[in-house]
Amino acid sequence: MKIGITCYPSLGGSGIVATELGKFLAERGHTVHFITSGVPFRLGTYMRNIYYHEVEVNSYSVFRYPPYDLTLASRMAQVARMAELDLLHVHYAVPHAVSAYLAKLMVGDHLKVVTTLHGTDITVLGYDPTLIDIIRFGIQRSDYVTAVSESLIQETKQLICHDQEIACIYNFIDPAQYYRHDVTALRREYVNSEQKLLVHLSNFRKVKRAPDCVRILQQVRQQVDAKLLFIGEGPELPAVQQLTFELGLQDYVMFLGKQEDITPMLSMADLMLLPSEKESFGLSALEAMACGVPVIASRAGGIPEVVIHGETGFLAPIGAVDQMAADALKLLKHPMLWAEMSQHAVNWAKTHFAAERIVTQYEEIYRKVLEGEGRREGA
Repeated sequence: MKIGITCYPSLGGSGIVATELGKFLAERGHTVHFITSGVPFRLGTYMRNIYYHEVEVNSYSVFRYPPYDLTLASRMAQVARMAELDLLHVHYAVPHAVSAYLAKLMVGDHLKVVTTLHGTDITVLGYDPTLIDIIRFGIQRSDYVTAVSESLIQETKQLICHDQEIACIYNFIDPAQYYRHDVTALRREYVNSEQKLLVHLSNFRKVKRAPDCVRILQQVRQQVDAKLLFIGEGPELPAVQQLTFELGLQDYVMFLGKQEDITPMLSMADLMLLPSEKESFGLSALEAMACGVPVIASRAGGIPEVVIHGETGFLAPIGAVDQMAADALKLLKHPMLWAEMSQHAVNWAKTHFAAERIVTQYEEIYRKVLEGEGRREGA
């Protein structure tokens, strides 16, 4: 198949999953064309069967804002004609699904559109009354719609399209990449043999509640010598750094910034902290579990579909810092319990979220769409 993929190329779960999906599809012999505003974060070096087409948005005096959505639609249509694409797989309903539909109108009905909902376009933008109609339009005009969790499907139906059929296709990891590496020497650079290491990985948006991680560390340190490692960048990072100094924890908190290969950092961690107030899936939790790291997380959105309470980690209400700290101490103070949960986490991640399984599900959807079995509103 000849597949066009559009996603946001920056650090974030949707862009990571879209990029990794394209790479796996290329390995299976499909031709993949990335149509994005920048080189996707995880695309890396040259791969056979993968092509990149930049969406360049120019500023004109007649436009108050650069017309990214229209430029994207035009670029999609150009690539579809040139490469004879079978379908466009877009990640996010707005603006990508709408742009893909415009491209389809320009190219012809033989070009199919598959839309994957990742969360923000529903859980944040879907509550904006000025955008809800265009989000609904993009979803309804797609030939097939998927979402990354059952929780997101339910929220989409309740908020936007109650009779839209949406398939749940979870995010995934590559077991060949995500496993617990031997990083004994690396770990010694961050903690001594007696200390524990907590980690938080995100794009540091407000919904991630990264400051809660610092407060959890403060309570954990009252009983266990521990440090906290932050990975990633984002708008809330300065606030996290400020809180670290206010609580006098600057010697126990480390900021690594954006990292392309996170498996070494995850492999040396004892616990992953994910106290988000909104999380449609929780890719960082899955990546951590695949590396044998139990997760302390909030019971928000799709997280309970990824983290199994009492088996691969512990879940708590949003903002329940005291409970999260107590759960973290249960694991940090009881090595046998930690080892049991670590193994459960690895098994769960590899059994239910392996790339081989999920990519095959997407291939089946592509074939259904191309054979005329797409899903529409009320189907």
